[in-house]
Formats: sequence, C-alpha cells, structure tokens
Amino acid sequence: MQRVVDTYSEIGGINRIGEKNLPSQAAIIDVVGHLLTIVFPGYYGGNISARADLNAFVASHIDTLFLQLSQTIEQTLRCCYHSPCRCSRLWDTSDSDSPQDDFGKIAEVITTDYLERLPSIRAALNRDVQAAYIGDPAAVNQDEVILCYPGTFAIAVYRLAHPLYQAGVPLVPRIMTEWAHHRTGVDIHPGASIGSDFFIDHGTGVVIGETTKIGKRVKLYQGVTLGALSFPRRPDGTLVKGGQRHPTLGDEVTVYANATILGGETVIGKRAVIGGGAWVTSSVAADAKVISSTTENNIPG
Repeated sequence: MQRVVDTYSEIGGINRIGEKNLPSQAAIIDVVGHLLTIVFPGYYGGNISARADLNAFVASHIDTLFLQLSQTIEQTLRCCYHSPCRCSRLWDTSDSDSPQDDFGKIAEVITTDYLERLPSIRAALNRDVQAAYIGDPAAVNQDEVILCYPGTFAIAVYRLAHPLYQAGVPLVPRIMTEWAHHRTGVDIHPGASIGSDFFIDHGTGVVIGETTKIGKRVKLYQGVTLGALSFPRRPDGTLVKGGQRHPTLGDEVTVYANATILGGETVIGKRAVIGGGAWVTSSVAADAKVISSTTENNIPG
C-alpha cells in the first residue's frame, strides 16, 4: 500500500489530488440524460401523459439543466484555466491576469445560448432519424431507430455536444461523446462538422476525427474510419496540433464497411461511393466509385 502512495509524489502526471474543480463525469452524463429527455420526449426520461402540461415539463428540465450545466461549465473553466486548452478564447486577459470573477458569468452566458439552440438541435435530429428510417430497409419505424440504433444515439449525443465544443468549452463535450462511444462503439469527436440527414448503419467501430467535414445526406457503414494521415512534429519530437487533419466528405457520399479515408487534404466529391475495405488517402471525384477489387459488383445497391 505504501508503495502505491509513494507513487503519488513520484508520478505527478496522473494525479489531481485536492482538485476541487475537476468536472464530474457522472454530472455530465446526468446533463446528457436531461437533454435527451427534452429532444426525444417520451423516448427518454419516462412516459409523458397526453394530458401533460408540456410547458411545465420543459420548464422543469430547462431549470435543472441551466443549474447543472452552468455549474459544470464554470467548474471546468476554473479547472482548465491554467492548462493549455481551447477555452482561452472565452475571456480577454488583456486587462487582468485572471478572469476568476468572470467564470460564473461566462458559464451562464454559454449555457443560456446553448439552451436556446435546443429547437434547432431537435430539428437536426429529426432529419437524422428520418435518414436512418429511409436508408435502412430493416427499420420498421422511427421508434425502432430512436430506441435501438447505436449510430442514431451516437449522432444525437454528438449533436448535443457540438455546440459546446464550438463555444470553446473544454472537456465537457468530449466527455459527452466518449460516453456515447463507450455505449455504442461509435467514436465521433465533438469538433467534427456534420451536415443534415446523417446516417450511420450498424455503427460499431466507426471513427470520425475532430476536423472531419461531412456534407448532407451522407451514409456510413460499420468500421469506417475518417482519420488523420500523418502528423508534423516539432524539433523536440512533439506533435504539431491543430489544422485540418481529417478528410472532407461531400453531400450524398456513401462509405461502406471497414473503409478507411485519411488526411486533411483528402476530399471525397459529391455522390461518390467508397467500397468496403477501401484505403483512401487522396481525393476522389464527384460521382466516382472506389473499390477494393477488380469489379464494381461487390458494392451493394
């Protein structure tokens, strides 16, 4: 036991002992639960009576969300202020060395703006659900898509996390999507830019990197990777982070199972089809088909 305790002073990189502001994963997951209840009422959070007062229903969840999310964001900003992260652009330190007094105000503004985006998030998710129902002949109805499809669940959590990422909130959106990743096997970075009517069929093993750009009406199958090709390094060997590292997929692109598309300069043109198992590291023209065998017959209709 003492040997373990000794490592706490010897190995400092994985300790946060005494840290009061470290964000709680459980609290963030609870926030996601309330968000899912609002965007998919009746599917999450229990049944809702046809006679229910929907204004009161939404108000109760919004009140809880505002309190929990603003507190979580404030806590996270305090935790990350002295660490390199994306949130530095949330405040102006030109007049002060520390925005300590502003953390709460910043968190409340971000939370207010975020909650006002819930109607547009619901509209986007409705289109994603329809895309799954229309795009999968096995889908019996939209209830099945919402309740059963891991790809749809992962997309929903991504849609909820992405605005927080855009706002510069550290850690919270990543914890949200990694929770969905753990549940579904679908790894969507909250920084990815994904258009409407997005469908991931089967889902398991899909990876979508941070700087990926995906157009409208795109369909991915299981095992697809939209990743980085290589990373430049500094003279000391550390990676140069930032920049466009992941591919761009145009509208109506279809990528079949276990295909890998890599690189920030790789652009897949509109309506292109990438066959199963293909390895793509250069751009593909619109309407083209890329296959991993000598015939196009192996691409399902």
